[in-house]
Amino acid sequence: MTSPPPAPAFSLCVFCGSRPGADPRHVAAAEWVGTWIGQHGGRLVYGGGNNGLMGRVADATLAAGGTVVGIIPDSLVQREWAKRECTELHIVQTMHQRKQMMAERADAFLILPGGIGTLEEAFEVWSWRQLGYHDKPIGWLNVGGYYDTLLAFLAQTVQAGFVGQIQRDLITVGDDPQTLLPQLIEAAGLQHPADLRRI
Repeated sequence: MTSPPPAPAFSLCVFCGSRPGADPRHVAAAEWVGTWIGQHGGRLVYGGGNNGLMGRVADATLAAGGTVVGIIPDSLVQREWAKRECTELHIVQTMHQRKQMMAERADAFLILPGGIGTLEEAFEVWSWRQLGYHDKPIGWLNVGGYYDTLLAFLAQTVQAGFVGQIQRDLITVGDDPQTLLPQLIEAAGLQHPADLRRI
């Protein structure tokens, strides 16, 4: 009788684009993140897609020995966008169910470059945190300055009095995944490998 596989050291929910983007640094960052998750015994939780940065981060996680939980609405499965190789693939009916399950399965969140869907997911988990619906760390990986103008706008919302500095400080922004990822795992207060080594 074989013993069950060990529980993952952490579950990191990654929001990112279903396209690869025009800057090769974005693909490289997605693959780096997936490799880091797998090498450190982690589990990727993501939107279950096979395309773009989503597919790259999942492939890299699996290749490095990690587990992958994909959560995707049935309407996207019908377009053959689902990644069938996921360790677990959950097919839900609505985008709301997708985002809720992703949040429930995550210990922390990481935002990579992406488009409308990525931004919507990122702002929703940030909004949920400031409302007290969860207390999970949120990291924003600003690869190649992709989010520079958005971050400048967020600073403007604080200056204009619509967002408090305390709310702004609920997200951690970094441009170096080697620093940001261990920071998120430690902020989640998890038991994780003692050596969150660089790769």
